[in-house]
Amino acid sequence: MNSWLETTITTLTYGGEGLGRLPDGRAVFVPYTLPGERVRIRLVEEKKRHARAALEEVLAPSSQRITPRCAHFGVCGGCSYQHMSYPDQLEAKANILREQLERIGGIENPPMQPAVAAPQAFNYRNHVQFHLAADGRLGYFDSSGRSVLAVSECHLPEPPLDELWKQLDFTDYLPSEEASEAAPIERVGLRQGVEGDIQLILESSLPEAPEFSVEELSISATQVSPAGTLVLAGSSAVIFEVLGRPFRVSAGSFFQVNTSMAAAMVEHVLEHLPNLPGMTVLDVYCGVGLFSAFLAPHAGQLIGIEASPSACEDFAANLDEFDHVALYEAPAEEALPALDVEPQFVLVDPPRAGLEREALDALLGLHAPQLCYISCDPATLARDARRLVNGGYSLEKVTPFDLFPQTYHIESISFWKRDSL
Repeated sequence: MNSWLETTITTLTYGGEGLGRLPDGRAVFVPYTLPGERVRIRLVEEKKRHARAALEEVLAPSSQRITPRCAHFGVCGGCSYQHMSYPDQLEAKANILREQLERIGGIENPPMQPAVAAPQAFNYRNHVQFHLAADGRLGYFDSSGRSVLAVSECHLPEPPLDELWKQLDFTDYLPSEEASEAAPIERVGLRQGVEGDIQLILESSLPEAPEFSVEELSISATQVSPAGTLVLAGSSAVIFEVLGRPFRVSAGSFFQVNTSMAAAMVEHVLEHLPNLPGMTVLDVYCGVGLFSAFLAPHAGQLIGIEASPSACEDFAANLDEFDHVALYEAPAEEALPALDVEPQFVLVDPPRAGLEREALDALLGLHAPQLCYISCDPATLARDARRLVNGGYSLEKVTPFDLFPQTYHIESISFWKRDSL
């Protein structure tokens, strides 16, 4: 499997890889390549119908290829598209989303809308997570996904986070050579909220709190472990602000990492919200209430469903002003079949795995006239799209939102209408 081969890349695929063909006709997936390029590759994985390869040399570069900003690009597993201009990235992501809906979803000529670009192609992340390299330096998994690469630069965090992470030193938090237990700190997160408030999140599989001081940094710090969340300094949560509205987000809760694009997504949903006085709205995988907080003023009743205990606590705090909002703390596949409601509008924002089959079957049984699907994975969206179509829904429009420039990740918002029976 160490022999060198040559291939021509024909298209980009979801996951950040270019697609070529081996001499025997099998598809080969090669990262950091562009359509039209002739490349020399080294096979690293072989299957019956396809293979994966490492890029050894670009023999004939595409006219689209540009110089990456980061010195770690091509080795670090964090970014996939720094060798492309930002407009080319947007076009590539829209094409991939369309292809997934056609091939997997079975939707011919999906009603695609223009991709919504991020205001900033770099330094946009309000939340960044590092692993510890063998020497204690902060890093990311390398492109193989098997080891941690210590990094000296990263161009994705917001500027205050980018300045702070380089000051952190974790060399004293590695397991000793004699010790067999886990390291006292396994992952390091940084979040930035309004007015420059920053939270350091230390993740560990050990319940004991590490001795760690952030007094000189003037930031909050928490430890997340099997024992729960422990506040080491400052506050247990960060306050984010979207469209002028504050949201409390605890260390263990999810929140969109691109604040400006979160606002754009909320505005997009509100623009397409049906005008139905007194309507019942269902927000599934509601998290800390990002969408619910803006949907509630338009609803006669709003029901949120969320499995994360910390997110549910945040949701309750963030929507405390509303008396017509209910929250069910349970997995969607358990809560939805037990509901006895007739919603007029349903919003789902599932994780990358998409909708559990039990959850989707229960949604279809509610017969909601309109449904909004917020997706962070075009493959699982396409899979669920086929099920929605078979269940009586038509895709009205789908819009890519680029929350993650320089990476292969594709967020989208699609609107569905139930066909007349």
